[in-house]
Amino acid sequence: MNAPESYCLGHTQFKFKNQQSFYQGKVRDRYDLNDKIIMITSDRISAFDVILPRPIPYKGQVLNQIAAHCLNAVRDICPVWLESSPDPNVAIGKKCTPIPLEIVVRGYLSGHAWRTYKSGQRSLCGIEMPSGLSESDPFPKPIITPTTKADAGHDQDISYEEILAKELIDKSVLDQLYDYAYKLFQRGSEMADAHGLILVDTKYEFGMIDGVIYLMDEIHTPDSSRYFIKEGYQSRQDSQQSQIQLSKEFVREWLMKHGFQGLEDQIMPQMPDAFVWEISNRYIQLYEKITGLEFVKHHDMDIESRIKKNLVEYLV
Repeated sequence: MNAPESYCLGHTQFKFKNQQSFYQGKVRDRYDLNDKIIMITSDRISAFDVILPRPIPYKGQVLNQIAAHCLNAVRDICPVWLESSPDPNVAIGKKCTPIPLEIVVRGYLSGHAWRTYKSGQRSLCGIEMPSGLSESDPFPKPIITPTTKADAGHDQDISYEEILAKELIDKSVLDQLYDYAYKLFQRGSEMADAHGLILVDTKYEFGMIDGVIYLMDEIHTPDSSRYFIKEGYQSRQDSQQSQIQLSKEFVREWLMKHGFQGLEDQIMPQMPDAFVWEISNRYIQLYEKITGLEFVKHHDMDIESRIKKNLVEYLV
């Protein structure tokens, strides 16, 4: 078997007609045209807000195709930026002015919320969490724990009240974001439940065009969301066993086990080929679980050339 990198898209550096700017995020390469955005999802993977040194085969295709599937499923809830996906790794849509917040919705006590809870704190982003909960227990109702969106470094927790006090956005806009987020989480939970999953937590990003709020980026992928396997969930809780997750939390756990949490002076451990392929297989498993569709691998050894060809044909 070839090295995992042989099947990966690390980054792109295209030049398009009417291109105004280029931005490379942790995972996506964004090209701004006049009134459109081309978003190319690479196979890069991040954890603890750090890009890991090895890309993951097919991860970009998985993320892009889950996002397109899920965005198309919520068009009745709110406007979405996506217009077309002319390549397995590419999304094209409306150019929005980003709102500098990530709206995180949590239905269960897991991940960052659990680490906060385990430390003895009961308040997260101004939300009081009930006493007496165990890891992976459901909250009485989903909670929203926003973060400020950072271009580099760690996103910062922020409360509803702090957002208004800092005048990051108007109250009417913030209230609409919360309303959309709860409805999107409900839809995502229903879609997950239909395929034997529990949507544990997720995040949404929004932008605006002429005063209209649009859902941006991607939704309900394993990069932005955490899922549990529904079958056996309650019995595992009752016996205090760990839940079976479909998310990249297991990547974070592997890194922590090897002494890395993205903190200063910590050395990034080397991921062996076997672990890289395990991550790839888990992403594919989640694609098939959340969409109910068989994942079709695009085996191109030169993904960048394929993307360029498809985009040239689309943009003609």
